[in-house]
Amino acid sequence: KQYEIPIDQGTIRATELRKIKTDEDDFGLMTYDPAYMATASCKSAITFIDGERGILEYRGYPIEQLAEHSTYLEVAYLLVQGELPTKDQLDEWAHNVESAPTEPSSIPIGWAS
Repeated sequence: KQYEIPIDQGTIRATELRKIKTDEDDFGLMTYDPAYMATASCKSAITFIDGERGILEYRGYPIEQLAEHSTYLEVAYLLVQGELPTKDQLDEWAHNVESAPTEPSSIPIGWAS
């Protein structure tokens, strides 16, 4: 069998490998990279990582600063909205989180316990 897998800027998308199947019912080929040695990184507006220099930032804030000075809800807001919340924004965010359902309604009642 032959498969056509596009190469874009010298890379192959892992999802393209799913086209390779033993039969029609097969899920398709998947990649496994346990040490993250053959996986290419990409640019992100949310996270910056430089393992060699020991840098981890979220939305431009060093993780140490967020861990020391921000709450869980403030960091969650930062990740979703792109900026740390004002007091009013945090109050509204906290209210929305607290009033959200704690479990998806599609889970059968017997599974919830």
